[in-house]
Parts: sequence; C-alpha cells; structure tokens
Amino acid sequence: MGSENPNPFQALFQTVERFSNCVQTHLANFTQQAHRSLPTKKNPLISISSSINADSPATNTHFLVKKPAAPVTKEELGRATWTFLHTLAAQYPENPTRQQKKDVKELMSILSRMYPCQECADHFKEVLRANPVMAGSHDEFSQWLCHVHNVVNRSLGKLIFPCERVDARWGKLDCEQRGCDLQGATSKHIEP
Repeated sequence: MGSENPNPFQALFQTVERFSNCVQTHLANFTQQAHRSLPTKKNPLISISSSINADSPATNTHFLVKKPAAPVTKEELGRATWTFLHTLAAQYPENPTRQQKKDVKELMSILSRMYPCQECADHFKEVLRANPVMAGSHDEFSQWLCHVHNVVNRSLGKLIFPCERVDARWGKLDCEQRGCDLQGATSKHIEP
C-alpha cells in the first residue's frame, strides 16, 4: 500500500491535462498560431490540480483555468476568419438553394456589422459595397471570396493569391458519407 499514489484522482487529472494539451495543440495548428507560445507543462491553458490528501476532504479538489498570456491579435483573428470563410466556400454546393444563397449573403453582411475588429468590419463593409456577394454556385462563390480576400490583402500590402488555385488550396473537407455537405434550410440528409 505504501507505493500507491495517495491521491486516487491523480491519474484522472493527468489524463485530462494530457487531453487538454492535445486539443490545444490541434487548435493552435488549425488556426496557424505557430508563432504564439503553445501551452506547455509550465504554462498550460488549462491547469488541473488537486489538494486532496489524508487530512482534507474531496471537496477541496479544484480546477484552475488559466487565461492565455495575451488576447487574440487582429492578425490571428483575420487568419481564422479567412480559414472559416474559405472552408465554407469549399463546401458550398454547385447548385445552392435560394436559402443557401440568402444565408451566405447574410453571413457576409453580419460579419461587416459584428466583426470584433471595428476597423476591419468598416473596411469589409466598403469591400462588400464595391464587390456584392456572388453566390450562384460553388465556383462563383469561391472565386468571389478569393477576389474579396485579395482586395483586403492589397489594402494591407500583402501578397495576392492566384484565384485559379483556390480549390486546390482549400478543397472540400474529407468527411465520411458526405457528412460535411451543406444541407441548406432542411435538416434531413438527402442521399444522391
């Protein structure tokens, strides 16, 4: 008995911490935050500790959630937003429903009003005025989005992406049984 861990929850805490670190690493890779400091054992995003010992009741177990060292930067937010939008465009159907076309136009309008960076939102409103959303097909929406992204990139002095390569860059998500296909206003899946 002397070699056993006095805290019966320690293995659980270690497993949750490993899982948390794994999720954080995958999220950081997904949002391309390689330049930011990733959570480590010394500075995890979520830290789990326990004060259980022979003299303290189990109710003293506590979880400590640490905030990231710095808030998301405007650049990180922009990259994540463009990733989301290009992924959405890659999944957009070749023959969208009227509702899907309406939803995409409304999403762009909402982004131009609610985006967490006011300067960016105002600029996006101007870009939308000059380049109304075109969402009649997958190709049309993907090309429109690439063009709009390049308009924003030009204004920031960034490189321009060749829009003829947009499908090769973003492509459709690889999901089993077409589970990533956009379904429009209906909630039931229609088999081909």
